Amino acid sequence: MWQRLQTRLDAIRKDSPVWNGVARIVSVLRFRDFDPTSKNGLSGALATFKRAFISIGLISGVINVLTLTGSFYLLQVYDRVVPGRSIPTLIGISIIALVLFSFQGILELIRSRLLTRIASAIDYASSGPIYTAMVQLPLRIKLPGDGNQPMRDLDQVRSFLSSAGPSTLFDLPWMPIYVFICFLFHFWIGVTALVGAIVLFALTVLAEMRTKEPMRVASGLASQRAALADSARRNSEVLQAMGFGSRIRDRWSQVNLAHLDAMAHASDTAGTLGTVARVLRTILQSMILAIGAFLVIRGEATGGIMIASSILMSRALAPIDQLIGHWRGLIGARQSWQRLEKLVQLLPQESVRTELPAPRNQFTVEALGLAAPGGSYFIVQDVTFGLRAGDGLGVIGPSASGKSSLLRGLAGVWAPVRGSVRLDGATFDQWVPDELGKYIGYLPQDVQLFDGTIAENISRFDPESTSELVIAAAASAGVHELIVRLKDGYDTRIGEQGVELSAGQRQRIALARAMYRDPFLVLLDEPNSNLDAEGEASLSEALKRIRRRGGIVIVVAHRPSALANLDLVLVMNGGRMHAFGRKNEILAKLTRPALPSRNLKVVAAPEAK
Repeated sequence: MWQRLQTRLDAIRKDSPVWNGVARIVSVLRFRDFDPTSKNGLSGALATFKRAFISIGLISGVINVLTLTGSFYLLQVYDRVVPGRSIPTLIGISIIALVLFSFQGILELIRSRLLTRIASAIDYASSGPIYTAMVQLPLRIKLPGDGNQPMRDLDQVRSFLSSAGPSTLFDLPWMPIYVFICFLFHFWIGVTALVGAIVLFALTVLAEMRTKEPMRVASGLASQRAALADSARRNSEVLQAMGFGSRIRDRWSQVNLAHLDAMAHASDTAGTLGTVARVLRTILQSMILAIGAFLVIRGEATGGIMIASSILMSRALAPIDQLIGHWRGLIGARQSWQRLEKLVQLLPQESVRTELPAPRNQFTVEALGLAAPGGSYFIVQDVTFGLRAGDGLGVIGPSASGKSSLLRGLAGVWAPVRGSVRLDGATFDQWVPDELGKYIGYLPQDVQLFDGTIAENISRFDPESTSELVIAAAASAGVHELIVRLKDGYDTRIGEQGVELSAGQRQRIALARAMYRDPFLVLLDEPNSNLDAEGEASLSEALKRIRRRGGIVIVVAHRPSALANLDLVLVMNGGRMHAFGRKNEILAKLTRPALPSRNLKVVAAPEAK
């Protein structure tokens, strides 16, 4: 873990002061034994910063000792300098106080910056497994809420750790010491400070009880609101064309209003308690002055003690007062961290796997059963077949017969509920995931490209890619000529910040991505659904090339032309394998009048010569 993290940190810009601080923290702590997927979850990330938090605790201790400077300075001025009319003493203690105040300011600056760096380092250490969970878990289980909520949760945690909230928590343990010093000044001064601390602590507990549930509700509504807005953005064409955008907007407004109500409730509660705490703190300071004046009148205390105790009690109660002010952020960060821990703990623990040789011979499926992530029933069941190098299989059948779901299982997108999928005799879970991906080309029905250049998308963002490999993949997919006709060719940026491609262009570029580095197994889900005649011809040639080089290609097809260069056919019906065999034999059986064929969308096509 440390070697990978250190390598990534070395790549960070050296002129970034924030990340230089993160790198130094990581270099000291070295993330010993940190595995986010272990039973300790993300708590292991916090545990690795134990030394840093201890250092902050020590710094906070020195800061709180230096905070006594103001109280004792006034005590000396009123009780020693003024009665003695000693200018040298005044100058001397003023210089000492100035030096101590300067040290206090420097230490507070160091503590603040250190907390900011630790927050960034925790974010950096945790973001990898959180991103992995965001990407992988939806393929295994059904996750509630917005898909981007984990990243917002991580931002919430980092934001709180970078704020003044944690400093308040480090100052809180010193409150009893301040109260004890108040008792040293006088018993009744100490009693007043203690009562004030107890009342403010009760307000803190009340803040916890009254804001926890509204914050949880507000967080859930925020996730629901974001998911609805993202869905509307992705389907903006449909909303505009069919004129129901206003109705979706009304639904979003209802969720947004509920979110605002929950946030207002939490804010009102926290704000009210914060105001009460500040007013109470002011009253207590006045009471301390009144009690001090009473004691001075009776000769039981000096004027210096009266002023010093007022300042000291203000400092004693300040952490609780500030904590109430930061309580909403603390609750939000705590709930976010708990959600992240639950999310990461759902990830399977990674085990060291032996790297297997590249598959070259066969692909077998044995009694395969598949269910949708989080689903309770089989979508595909009892599918068994085998293919050898150079085979081409077409998967046909009526709509909703399980063809696309089967392809997801064959690609390893969905894990088998029962049965197995094997490459050269090894099940997918025996392979290192990143290594297995090199040998599989997958074109889903819903084609998605990523922000970046066409070359980056074709190369699957491989940092070791070369121009020759990218162009070879594009040529294999018959899309090279299409790409070079674009203004910037392979360097054309696509995605939300780039050129808008047609559905057919996206599909052909995605086909080139599936053919990158000549994978042994190529899985195509309706690859010709958006293609014109030129694209169909390029696809036909691509299928021939895959088989000629000894690869295996499986195509989910609705058009007969997609079967022209394949030699085997598998028929799906009701989630089960209805037939499997040589193409001409299977299609001949399906076209017999005795068999129901009204749902089939393919007809026999001649095999390629």
